[in-house]
Amino acid sequence: QVQLVESGGGLVQAGGSLRLSCAGSGHTFRTYYMEWFRQAPGKEREFVAAISWGGGRTYYADSVKGRFTISRDNAKNMVYLQMNSSKPEDTAVYYCAGSLKGYQSEANDMDAWGKGTLVTVSS
Repeated sequence: QVQLVESGGGLVQAGGSLRLSCAGSGHTFRTYYMEWFRQAPGKEREFVAAISWGGGRTYYADSVKGRFTISRDNAKNMVYLQMNSSKPEDTAVYYCAGSLKGYQSEANDMDAWGKGTLVTVSS
C-alpha cells in the first residue's frame, strides 16, 4: 500500500494562495487515483478534488471549482493542490488519499490516507 505524506499547510489571508503537496512512496503510486479531502472542526470529512492515474481527468467539489487545481507528477510520486482565492470556509485539515477503484467521492471508499496538513484562512 502506498504511504502518503502531506505538506504545505499553514496560515493564509482570505484571497491568498497556498500549494499543498503530497509525497507518495512505492512504485505503486501511479496505480492510484489521487484525491484531496478536507475536514473542518465539527464537520465530516469531505471531498475536494481528484485526479486520474495519468492526470488527464480531474474532478472538483462545487465549493472549490474555479479556485483550486489538482495536479500530479508520477515521476516524482507527487500530487499537488493549488489553492487560490482562499476563503475562511476553506479552513480545515487537508488529507491526501488514494483510490485503487478509480474516482471516489466518499472518504470511506478510499484505500490509503495521509495524516493531513492544517490550512487556516484568516478573514
